[in-house]
Amino acid sequence: MATTRTANAHWEGPLMGGQGTVSLDSSGLGTFDVNWPSRAEKPEGRTSPEELIAAAHSTCFSMALSHGLAGAGTPPETVDTKADVTFQPGEGITGIHLTVRAKVPGLSAEDFQQAAETAKANCPVSKALAGTTITLDASLV
Repeated sequence: MATTRTANAHWEGPLMGGQGTVSLDSSGLGTFDVNWPSRAEKPEGRTSPEELIAAAHSTCFSMALSHGLAGAGTPPETVDTKADVTFQPGEGITGIHLTVRAKVPGLSAEDFQQAAETAKANCPVSKALAGTTITLDASLV
């Protein structure tokens, strides 16, 4: 069954001096401030498109990895994933680095690495970001 999730952005003014908000409408989790300095310099309490992509990618990857591990008969106890999305003004998103640490009883490091690579290649957000270099640091804890 297909689902649609919705977010809404509102912007006022020019790119450099303007500001806006993004709301997470489907979940109702709130509205967050955005502006150019929060994207290209320091967040200072605001979010950015890249942070939202990092949130989506780390979550999607964790879910895909958990699913793959469980399907192979080695369900994880925990999966913790950090996504670092690099934005270079004038170039765009230049890379995404995923760091995953998981506790998976009975699984070898080699099998875990293979499962993590499969999740990286096949999670829906990774597929949506296929034009971006995605690197992975995966290890068991």
